[in-house]
Amino acid sequence: GLRSIVKYTVKEYGTVKVKLAQVMKDRGVTRNHLRELTGVKYDVIDRYYKGTGISMIDLNFFAKVCYVLECDISDLLEYEAP
Repeated sequence: GLRSIVKYTVKEYGTVKVKLAQVMKDRGVTRNHLRELTGVKYDVIDRYYKGTGISMIDLNFFAKVCYVLECDISDLLEYEAP
């Protein structure tokens, strides 16, 4: 059945990991190059690259990244169970 998470903390339900840095490294793409390819501000790319301080994701950003890097969303985002 379904589980309620109303009274749970992050440690109890897991997290979503952003794997942008690894995908960029695999393709030899720098943050500046990705900025040039997508038109997205460097600080936005840098935040996703570092994968810290992200509470919500921008679907438009990830669509652009998937398009220019020719990857799938599952290459960029991964659910990690607790």
